[in-house]
Amino acid sequence: MNPPRFEEPSRPLSISPEAPLKIVLVEDKPDVRASWEKLLTSFADFRCIGACVTGEEALRVIPTLKPDVVLMDIFLPRMSGIECTARLKALLPKIPIVILTTSDDDEIIFRALEAGADGYLLKRTKPAELRSALLDALSGGAPMNSEIARRVVESFRQKGRQRDETVSLTAREEEVLVLLTKGYSNKEIADQINLSIETVRSHLKHIYEKMHVRSRAEAVAHYMSGSRGEPR
Repeated sequence: MNPPRFEEPSRPLSISPEAPLKIVLVEDKPDVRASWEKLLTSFADFRCIGACVTGEEALRVIPTLKPDVVLMDIFLPRMSGIECTARLKALLPKIPIVILTTSDDDEIIFRALEAGADGYLLKRTKPAELRSALLDALSGGAPMNSEIARRVVESFRQKGRQRDETVSLTAREEEVLVLLTKGYSNKEIADQINLSIETVRSHLKHIYEKMHVRSRAEAVAHYMSGSRGEPR
């Protein structure tokens, strides 16, 4: 597979935080890894602090580096990026993990989200869109390419047809979920409906349990599919 080619931005991708956000890349192909590292370095508000070749290396290195966000390929030798994501989430539940892959296979997408991935992007994503997606993940969003989002919604629709259980959310949980689908972070949700961040987290925990999902991305897709049930 040839390394991705990127057009140089016509102007700098602006609005950088005071300190660059730390990112770790997990990609096994040397030429592809070098290209992504170069691209990430071109973003003023990000700094690539590490690049892992395997899932096993990622599990050893990432907890010590403590990045702000992880970009994860799926097709890694031995341990897949999906398994690595699940294990990393158990170790570092608050660090967003965004899948970056060539695969738009429905089953793989769904398995990655079930493993706890916070977003799913294809490697043909444009540089400006990648940067925006990373910032979105860091603010609590669930970034996906539009075609991936459609596939996720359709997957939930199909699974929804196969099960009888009804998701019963309280009015407040429904309110929190609606704001979640708009990409609001926990703090922004708390500000919008005058709750503490801890209360918002508690509501999200209950929403995930009732929907039988494990991530924000899954909850959003579940809601968009129309299989959320009625509030009580």
